[in-house]
Amino acid sequence: MRTELAGLSPAYFGMVMATGIVSLAAHLLAMPFVASALFLLNCVVYVVLWCLTILRLVRYPRRCFEDLIDHLRGPGFFTAVAATCILGSQFVLLVAEYRVAMVLWGFAAVLWVGLTYAVFTGFTVKEHKPPLEKGISGAWLLAVVATQSIAVLSALLAAHTEQPHRIEMNFLALSMWLWGGMLYIWMMSLIFYRYTFFSFSPGDLSPPYWINMGAMAISALTGALLILNSHDAPFLLSQVPFIRGFTVFYWATGTWWIPMLLILGIWRHGYRRFPLKYDPLYWGAVFPLGMYATSTHQMIQALGLDFLRVVPEIFVWVALVVWTLVFAGFARHLLQQVAAFRLPGRGA
Repeated sequence: MRTELAGLSPAYFGMVMATGIVSLAAHLLAMPFVASALFLLNCVVYVVLWCLTILRLVRYPRRCFEDLIDHLRGPGFFTAVAATCILGSQFVLLVAEYRVAMVLWGFAAVLWVGLTYAVFTGFTVKEHKPPLEKGISGAWLLAVVATQSIAVLSALLAAHTEQPHRIEMNFLALSMWLWGGMLYIWMMSLIFYRYTFFSFSPGDLSPPYWINMGAMAISALTGALLILNSHDAPFLLSQVPFIRGFTVFYWATGTWWIPMLLILGIWRHGYRRFPLKYDPLYWGAVFPLGMYATSTHQMIQALGLDFLRVVPEIFVWVALVVWTLVFAGFARHLLQQVAAFRLPGRGA
């Protein structure tokens, strides 16, 4: 158990991200029982993960610091920011608990500031750095997801906030949306360069590469929410044509990634026979599917694109199926750990 705690993945909050966004997709697409059940589960998982994270920080501070400045594991810390905002979004949309959502928003903002400058400063000043092909992966785009998740929660809270704070929250949402887009361009350029100019083994194609699509999907969701909020914010109203264009741009880019990632997945597990077993990083593959369903639904509402209505109706089921498979893998992994702990000599 000590070994499990010491090696706890910083990206484990991806479980909260995935469960939360699938819950929100189910809520928007008229599956209230599924949405409520996943919301309750998400609250429990979020609290448990923070207890484990704090315990790990207290008992193994050196391991935590090493993870923070590690080029592959460090970006996983951004899942804590996104998970907090996704849970806050659930509190807004599912139970209308705006005060709780505001507390989570404030906590996420503090986490985002601290992690953004700690992680990227660490990457910059550390003496020994890995080569590009060993140091970058789709997990880096979790920084984009974290940024856009704050924009999403800000936009949702803005709709339930009195003036003048409503304008301020919308301005923050717009600013974070733009910064997240710029950050995606920087990082995606490096990731695509690594894709095409360095050798690629099945082990290199880790599940967080699905964040390539998920980062674009959450960016499209933010744009849709800003359009829906524009009637209450004059400065947003003047930007609507620009926001509309970039929302479709983000959604189209995310859509392009889906077939590409499926082909690479078939190559990894079908052609190259890479073993398919549970890894906490697989939650990073569930989240983009739920986010794509959610963002497409909201984009339809914002832009009146009714001909796309079938897309979120399909993807919400895809997300539910994949979430169930990954959760089954998680449960099996947990039972195996408990069984190992109960073996003779292990409990001493």
